[in-house]
Amino acid sequence: MLDGGRGEDNNDERLASACDMDPTAFGALYDRYVDRVYRYCARRLATVEAAEDATSQTFMEALRSIGRYRADRATFRTWLFAIAHHVVVDQLRAHRPTSPLDADQPSGAGDDPRSEVDELLARLPDDQRQVIELRLVGLTHKEIAGVLGKSHGAVRVAHHRAMERLRTLVRQEVEAP
Repeated sequence: MLDGGRGEDNNDERLASACDMDPTAFGALYDRYVDRVYRYCARRLATVEAAEDATSQTFMEALRSIGRYRADRATFRTWLFAIAHHVVVDQLRAHRPTSPLDADQPSGAGDDPRSEVDELLARLPDDQRQVIELRLVGLTHKEIAGVLGKSHGAVRVAHHRAMERLRTLVRQEVEAP
């Protein structure tokens, strides 16, 4: 997981600035974030193909828009995940999937832990699920606030409520006969 420190942010800012003069500098940013962006997209979308498409669209839009990135407004990571969030929302609106990735597999004892987590996340309200999914790819509360266009406090409250809801759901699963 990311350290969230300024060292990585400063390096991202330098690389983003270098993209104006040398578009190949974007490759380092792509390499750093492609897996994290894909994991976020995969958690939100119904198929592997949709997640791959969303990841590709995110980076194409980021490369197209890199000249508009402003380090004084957001970290590169926040800016990139805001793009990913908008791409995912657009795909969800266009296709209206009924289940998260891999959730159509039958559940039972010994299942893949990821599918169990996905099932629990699907039972959260959308705003809480979004916060947890962004935390799972390493974003801080402040960065999530920037991605979702919410206040830092609103994100902290949503995260707290989501964790409480998840604890309740897990307890119910454990206590179920």
